[in-house]
Amino acid sequence: MNAAILVILFLVLLFIGMPIAYDLGMVSLTGILLLGNIPVITVSQKMFSGLNSFILLAVPLFILAANLMNRGQISEQLIQVAVAMVGRFRGGLGHANVLVSMIFAGIPGSSQADTAGIGKILIPAMEDNGYSKEEAVGVTAASSTIGVIIPPSIPMVIYGSLASVSVGALFLGGMVPGILIGLSQMGIVYLHAKKYNYPRSEAVSIGNIIKMMIHYLPSLLTPVIIIGGVTFGIVTPTEAAAVACVYALFLGCVVFKTIKISDLPEIFAETITMTAQSLFALATATALGQLLSYYNVSRGVQNYFLEHDMNWMVFLIFVILFFLFLGTFMDAIPAMTLFVPVLLPVAQSLGISPIHFGLVTVITLAIGLITPPYGICLLIAGSISKLPIQRSFAAVLPYMAAIVFVLLLVAFCPDFILYVPRVLKPDWFAI
Repeated sequence: MNAAILVILFLVLLFIGMPIAYDLGMVSLTGILLLGNIPVITVSQKMFSGLNSFILLAVPLFILAANLMNRGQISEQLIQVAVAMVGRFRGGLGHANVLVSMIFAGIPGSSQADTAGIGKILIPAMEDNGYSKEEAVGVTAASSTIGVIIPPSIPMVIYGSLASVSVGALFLGGMVPGILIGLSQMGIVYLHAKKYNYPRSEAVSIGNIIKMMIHYLPSLLTPVIIIGGVTFGIVTPTEAAAVACVYALFLGCVVFKTIKISDLPEIFAETITMTAQSLFALATATALGQLLSYYNVSRGVQNYFLEHDMNWMVFLIFVILFFLFLGTFMDAIPAMTLFVPVLLPVAQSLGISPIHFGLVTVITLAIGLITPPYGICLLIAGSISKLPIQRSFAAVLPYMAAIVFVLLLVAFCPDFILYVPRVLKPDWFAI
């Protein structure tokens, strides 16, 4: 009876438009009150303990790094390099959109930052060059999902904390899928460019491209410093995020002089707001996770899969469909907080490594960033172009298909996807 009441309450609050973080908090509080024998203070205690983790410091630091990069006009520099490299091909701005997302993904670990920072420049530019609004929004929103797949990645940091696995292994494991998604989306751009005769930019000589890359080398080194530092054990993910902040601040204030000291209070305030939104959702999801444990949800789910003698492939199909559904109305952070502790033990009992399961989870939930009604990246890109959500979603579908294709490769051909990471760091993947 109590469980039915909580499900109805969750759905009603979601239907009336209450933010998911508050919805989870209300359900947690109501569930504790219905149990009767558990102190109400348990909710606030679990919310606090859910955030009491050193590795979670990486979240506000990566968000700060993204804000410093955007304010320091470093995203504009990356766009110029990307256009110079691939602009000569048919549909050059579309190719550049995907390429710069792949490069920018190595800096903030946030798809929203990618959509906002790159979209406000490239969406108007694409429209001015003859691209349809749908094409500009579709490729921008879809390519921004690469931001949480190519390291660093805030969802991977959260998963690493929940599953107690190496975040560095997750980062390294995300490289190949992220690159494959980028290349497959560039293939779709090429097909659309041929069909609709999209323009190409003026060719830039190899010499000028090299000169431009040398000029913007400090910006281009940012992802190398972050990813290389974590991969080779020089810094932890949290330390890498701190290094990214200091480096971005140095570039903006000293090297390019695009950030003034007077800009910092606004940047910090924006960072605090974005961090609060993400981590408050994590805190309330942690409290609800504790409530689920009181109702033995985790044991019930595990027993169900074990009793039905399900093989690992069928289980992963279930996980993908389940997280695709969750992604339509819930952010990746609360979704993982609630269900990774429930599903991971089942995955391990079926012989699926935590790294493999983590990659499947993160990529699946990344699709939720472009799936209505939640679809935050789709909403941001659509708002820049003033394109209705229905047309935006239709535009993003071909690019979403590319993500799903790579997701299935990751799920069912893990040896192929993880071959390079296993060669580079075999001790991380000996699980």
